[in-house]
Amino acid sequence: MSESSAEAVVAATANAAGAAGAAGWRRAGIAGAAIGVLAAGAAAGVAVERLTVGRGMRKKARLALDATGPYGSLRGTPGRAVADDGTELYYEVDEVEAAPATADESASSGTRRRRLFGRKAPAPVTVVFSHGYCLGQDSWHFQRAALRGLVRAVYWDQRSHGRSERGRSQADGVPVGIDQLGRDLKAVIDAAAPEGPVVLAGHSMGGMTMMALADQYPALIRDRVAAVALIGTSSGKLGEVNFGLPVAGVNAVRRVLPGVLKALGSQAELVEKGRRATADLFAGLIKRYSFGSRDVDPAVARFAERLIEATPIDVVAEFYPAFTEHDKSGALPGFRDVPVLILAGDKDLVTPSSHSEVIADVLPDAELVIVPDAGHLVMLEHPETVTDRLADLLVRSGTVPAANVGGHGSTAQQPGR
Repeated sequence: MSESSAEAVVAATANAAGAAGAAGWRRAGIAGAAIGVLAAGAAAGVAVERLTVGRGMRKKARLALDATGPYGSLRGTPGRAVADDGTELYYEVDEVEAAPATADESASSGTRRRRLFGRKAPAPVTVVFSHGYCLGQDSWHFQRAALRGLVRAVYWDQRSHGRSERGRSQADGVPVGIDQLGRDLKAVIDAAAPEGPVVLAGHSMGGMTMMALADQYPALIRDRVAAVALIGTSSGKLGEVNFGLPVAGVNAVRRVLPGVLKALGSQAELVEKGRRATADLFAGLIKRYSFGSRDVDPAVARFAERLIEATPIDVVAEFYPAFTEHDKSGALPGFRDVPVLILAGDKDLVTPSSHSEVIADVLPDAELVIVPDAGHLVMLEHPETVTDRLADLLVRSGTVPAANVGGHGSTAQQPGR
C-alpha cells in the first residue's frame, strides 16, 4: 500500500462517517470495516471479492457457529467493584472446589471445628485475569475451563468493555489512560480478593493494566503478588509497530488515524451499521490480525469476531490514543522478586514478540515463551500451550500443588464444565 493510497482509504473512511442517505449508509460500511481493523489491533486491506463471493454462505456459517459454539459460556459468581470515578466494574469469581471429606475427616469434624474456633483461615490464592483491548473476560475461556475448580480465579471486564459500565470519566470527556486501568484493577482486587496472595495474568492491554498497577501501587506488588503472567503485551513504544504494513502506508495511517477515529466515534450509530454490513471484510481482518496460523478452528475465529464486534465504536476510538502514550518500562522492575511468565506469538502483528523480549531483558529471571505459528490472540489460538505455561507458573509460585495441575492443561474437556 502506497502512502497516497493509504491516505485515500482513511480519507474515504472519514467521509463515510459523516455521510447521510443510502449512499452514505453503504460507505459507512467501509468505515465500520476500517474500525474493525483497529478493533483487531491493526490496519490492512482485504481482497474485494470477500464482499461478494459466497456472502450468503458465510452469513449462514456465522449464524450456525453462533448457535453451536460453546465458547464464552462459562460463568462464575458475579460481583461489582467501584472505580475511583464511580464506574462499576463487573467481575466473576470461580471458587476452588472443595475436596470431598473422607470417613476419618467426617468423624473428626467436630474436633476440627473446635480447634479452629476463633481463628481465621488463611485467604486462598486468587488468580486475577485482565483481558485486552476490544475483548472481554470471556477471551480467557479455554484457560478458565482448564483451571476451573482448581484455583480461585477472578475474571473481570475492563471499563467500557463487556458487562462493565461505560467509563463515567469518559462520558464527561476525560481521556482514558493506562493509569486509570491500573486503578481499576486495584478496585477489582480490593473487592474480589481483599486478602491473601494474588497472581496477576494479563493479555495485551491487560498486561499494560498490570504494569500501571505496579507503577502506582508498588507495596501491593511487594506484599501480595505471588506471580505474574504477561501475555502478548508491551511496556511501551507501540507507536513504532508497523502492523505488517509497508513503511509508507504505516506513516500515512499514523498521520490521519487520530482524526478519523474521532470522527467515527462521533458517528457511532452510523458506523455500527457499517460494521454489520461488512461482516465478511471484518472477519477476514480479524483473522489476519488475531491469529498466526491458517488452520484456526472456524468456531474459535468466529468467537474472536464476536468478542471484538461487541466493543462499541466510540469505545474503540476513545481507548486507542492511550496505547501510543503507554510507557511503563519503569514499572517492570517491580516484578523482579516474583516468578514471571512472558509469552507471545511469533507472528503477532499487534504487539510483536520483540516487545516481550524487551520485557524479558528487564526481567532476566522470567520465563520467556515464544509460541510458533501464533498471533495476537495466542490464548485462543494455542490454548493448551498457554494453559500449560500458566499451570507451570502456578506450581512454581507455590499457588497450587503439582499433583492438582497434572492432566488439566488440556482444553479437550467440555467447555461448559
